[in-house]
Amino acid sequence: MGILLNQETKVVVQGITGNEGLFHTERMLECGTRIVAGVSPGHGGEWVLRGKVPVFDNVQFAKESTGINTSVIFVPARSATDAIYESIEAKISLVVIVTEGIPIQDLLKIKSYLKNRETLLIGPNSPGLLSPNVANVGIIPHGLCKLGQVGVVSRSGTLTYEVLSILNMHDMGISTCVGIGGDPIHGLGFIEILQMFEADNLTDKIVLVGEIGGREEEIAAEYIFKNLTKPVVAFIAGITAPRGRRMGHAGAIIENDAGTAENKITALRDIGVKVANYPEEIPDLLK
Repeated sequence: MGILLNQETKVVVQGITGNEGLFHTERMLECGTRIVAGVSPGHGGEWVLRGKVPVFDNVQFAKESTGINTSVIFVPARSATDAIYESIEAKISLVVIVTEGIPIQDLLKIKSYLKNRETLLIGPNSPGLLSPNVANVGIIPHGLCKLGQVGVVSRSGTLTYEVLSILNMHDMGISTCVGIGGDPIHGLGFIEILQMFEADNLTDKIVLVGEIGGREEEIAAEYIFKNLTKPVVAFIAGITAPRGRRMGHAGAIIENDAGTAENKITALRDIGVKVANYPEEIPDLLK
């Protein structure tokens, strides 16, 4: 079955009446995702996508009416913080934030607010997560992969798609792919997802996709060494990135010697993880 998503997953799309929300809702439905509700304040009582999905004014009403347990947020950054709090207050089990550009100060407050609560957060700035034949929650193109035994966890949206496509070309399927998001402050990280993959009977091998900025990959290396029994293959982007310059998004910044691709690669190789020089090498390393 993979991790985080299962046959009981019932999804609400926050921001469903916007262009992005509507487009990706239809695409997720085509994958078989059980999207049972949308939320857009002021649009309660409406239906979208030719009567397929009812719209509610808030998440609590949607939950009471449909039993939703998972939310995906396409709300613009200026309103996304309120949308996140709304799902947490409604005790939604899993909240996936596709929105980027949410202020770091807001994310720090949200992280503190989540303590001792049951809601799991993925993102922001996340492509979402996908378990083939189960559900696709977010913006990952579903045609890139098939069901298999490789678990994928990634900080980069674009590289997520590339890695999935390469695995598919080599006839390798995935159990679940999780894009944790590239912002420096986010919900579930490498360690939490690695722990889930280790406990998942469907996952036999793991691919970790990292990039420059922060120390998450080094910390993940320590966790892998102490706790994982399943083989891990990694790819770290940004080997040629200039130091001190932000590359792409807020999480990809190198300060002094911290967060370089070289340091991350060394940390992973030192504990026995095979690190690909290019994404195209990942299938051979998995074999």
